[in-house]
Amino acid sequence: MGEEAPSPVTVTSPAPHLLLICFPGQGHVNPMLRLAKRFAAKGLLVTFSTTSDAGAKITASTGVAAGGDGVPLGLGRIRLEFLDDHSGDVSALDDLMRHLQSTGPPAFAELIRRQEEAGRPVSCVVGNPFLPWAVDVAHDAGIPSAVLWVQSCAVFSLYYHHVHGLVEFPAEDDLDARVQLPGLPALSVADVPSFLLPSNPFKLLADEILKQFRTIHKASWVFVNSFSELEHDVVDALPGLSPPPPPLIPVGPLVELEEDSAVRGDMLKAADGVVGWLDAQAPRSVVYASLGSVVVLSAEQLAELAHGLASSGRPFLWVVRPDCSSMLPEGYLGSVAGRGMVVPWSPQDQVLAHPSTACFLTHCGWNSTLETLAAGVPVVAFPQWGDQCTDAKYLVEEFKMGVRISAPLRRDAVQEAVEAAVGGPDAETMAENARAWSAAAKTAVSRGGSSDRHVQAFVDEIVARASGAQGDKQHLAVEQ
Repeated sequence: MGEEAPSPVTVTSPAPHLLLICFPGQGHVNPMLRLAKRFAAKGLLVTFSTTSDAGAKITASTGVAAGGDGVPLGLGRIRLEFLDDHSGDVSALDDLMRHLQSTGPPAFAELIRRQEEAGRPVSCVVGNPFLPWAVDVAHDAGIPSAVLWVQSCAVFSLYYHHVHGLVEFPAEDDLDARVQLPGLPALSVADVPSFLLPSNPFKLLADEILKQFRTIHKASWVFVNSFSELEHDVVDALPGLSPPPPPLIPVGPLVELEEDSAVRGDMLKAADGVVGWLDAQAPRSVVYASLGSVVVLSAEQLAELAHGLASSGRPFLWVVRPDCSSMLPEGYLGSVAGRGMVVPWSPQDQVLAHPSTACFLTHCGWNSTLETLAAGVPVVAFPQWGDQCTDAKYLVEEFKMGVRISAPLRRDAVQEAVEAAVGGPDAETMAENARAWSAAAKTAVSRGGSSDRHVQAFVDEIVARASGAQGDKQHLAVEQ
């Protein structure tokens, strides 16, 4: 990879128009919108889109109205415009997938037509893995496309090997067996994304991801929310596969940057007073616990986690979503008042960056993994399903910046894991490793860093294509 940042191509008016279409889940909206802001800052006109229901929540939280010219950001502009899909609030995951499969393609084609009629024709479409039809719609419209993979390069490799018959995973009851793939550590079946296992209950979701892998060569670019220094082994190994996948282009970590935080994609409103409460705590004293926007614990698991946090002897900030709060033990909130703060949602990037935060008890979703890594905060890993299983393996055993709660979930296991991460004999080493990864992450996205170069090279290519120059599809691969 070259060491010098490429010289930016001067963007003349009108700027090329990039249209990003995103699955309506918080874990997809966050990285996709953050990538949109990186592209806009480099001089493009960028439209971010998702379903009408999710769009209404985003506009309510961000204060940026849908439609119109959007708002200036860096050298470019970012705007919001959503699918006319009449979704309503489709809460069941399988129902949402069916809705998107039927209404998504025509609604997206219509959105592209609206851009042409408004005098801002789309130069490139960027989709993500739960919307495999986005690439097809762009292809039918004669528009080049890209895909943003919102999980790790390691998980990409696991899916790719599976789709192309390059790996056979062990039986689910054979916990001692190991599978070895190029560029990855030896993995047990418990480390494999659960969507690839026979017991996976989310069949429609898995099917959509696998469809993306079967058609991914239709995309001209495959971005990934990671950075070269973090996953260089797997990125280097992928071109040697047969058939080889398109080159992965690391553009992460796609975490919130202070200068672009005014345009956010929060679909839930963060609780007031969180940062003020953290300000009143001692440095590196608070246990932050959040299992994301999808994971749901049983009442028994929630109670064990509640009592484990309370008995840790440390102040804690715990995100318990409204759909789970009724399962809290009776009288719990009163019993922890003053030393524990329980909120329905938090500004996670600000919490992790706060000096009072000591560790992060996390489900190990890839967004949370990158956010804690960028902030330099050790973890207590509690994965549930999907790619979380693989991410936990990397956080604990490869990145060496945390511990794992032993199964089954019991209050004493929670207490022991928290103590090991904050005050145990290996706690300082884990904290040092976390700080080192934080420095590497910040370097990658800073001007001239590896991910910044990849973003700039893509923008340069889109500008060159829009001006009639011949773009070289392999340009970004060389940058890696």
